[in-house]
Amino acid sequence: MASNNLLVHLKHCFSPPSLRSYLAEFISTFLFVFTAVGSAISARMLTTPDVTNSASPLVATAVAQAFGLFAAVLIAADVSGGHVNPAVTFAYAIGGHIGVPSAIFYWASQLLGATMACLSLNLFSAGEEVPTTRIAVAMTGFGGAVMEGLLTFLLVYTVHVVGEPRLSGGGGGGGKRGFAATALGALAVGLTEGACVLAAGSLSGASMNPARSFGAAVVSGRFKNQAVYWAGPMIGAAVAALVYQIMACPSVAESRHGNVEAVVV
Repeated sequence: MASNNLLVHLKHCFSPPSLRSYLAEFISTFLFVFTAVGSAISARMLTTPDVTNSASPLVATAVAQAFGLFAAVLIAADVSGGHVNPAVTFAYAIGGHIGVPSAIFYWASQLLGATMACLSLNLFSAGEEVPTTRIAVAMTGFGGAVMEGLLTFLLVYTVHVVGEPRLSGGGGGGGKRGFAATALGALAVGLTEGACVLAAGSLSGASMNPARSFGAAVVSGRFKNQAVYWAGPMIGAAVAALVYQIMACPSVAESRHGNVEAVVV
């Protein structure tokens, strides 16, 4: 029985719709990481040595990541759901919206897309060094992980809220979302990304995306504090998924015992 279920899951993982989803995640993650890391390279190249403590590079990368994530989510939303982030996929797996075998292939596609984006930047940018996400000197690894977890919680909770079918205008039927609803949701996710980068980019790098940090680390060969950018976002995403389940999807069963109301989640 268990072997039959495994075969069914594996067959589903290699079905044409699933393969299209993996390709969509690869392309969308490539787009986001290319803009995120590429903007950091460009900002570094345009910053003169005599300019110190300028906020311009941070603003530039925040804007680039906001628009990049907006576009990446929008182009993949109707094919794969537009995760673009292993932490988002992890949250959806916890919520039961995607099976574990499919999630593993999503992660592989996202990590490969991020690595290829960083490799392309390294090859085609006249040998410019690929910047990695890093924590501030004054912060500890634990503090960096907590910050990344908090930022990812905000991002993933936003992803859940804007992905709620009841907000698509379809009357709760769970049908395909309209383009306007999809675009508005993608914009909200992108703006949240940009705001988080502005808020904490100088503290922890504001990665919020293990693939984004992993790709840069692989190409640059620098894996210092890599655990911060996996543990923090994954825990933050898991908490966001659980909180959203409690906040937005409760099953209420009222049993009157005096003034007590029982709520079953």
